[in-house]
Amino acid sequence: MEFFKKVQNQNFDVKKLKKLLPINNISKLCASIDNVTVHTENEADIYCIWGVFNVRREEIRYGVRFSLLNCPHALAWTITLDDVNQQIIIHCTIDKTEPDSDFVESIRVFVKDWSNGITKALQ
Repeated sequence: MEFFKKVQNQNFDVKKLKKLLPINNISKLCASIDNVTVHTENEADIYCIWGVFNVRREEIRYGVRFSLLNCPHALAWTITLDDVNQQIIIHCTIDKTEPDSDFVESIRVFVKDWSNGITKALQ
């Protein structure tokens, strides 16, 4: 299942987006993430709305991908730049097509929290 949010941006490039998203900054950008315990530049444990998970950060062509490595639903999200439409795209996926409705709602909140945090960071 997939979830999306778009954040309008102007004069923001991929390099700036990647710089905004180090693993030690994610709790400042997403209210659904309460605490981050950094292990390496690209791995940490996070305490979030679903519990404690190991998260990995990977830089990709147009942004950053985060994966919850020990999540039973293989939750991952990307934050990428769409230069053509001047938007930052938050795209979250899980490995289920029909998950529990409460879980779906919590993912929607998670993605919205990312959208809100990035919007604030761009101001």
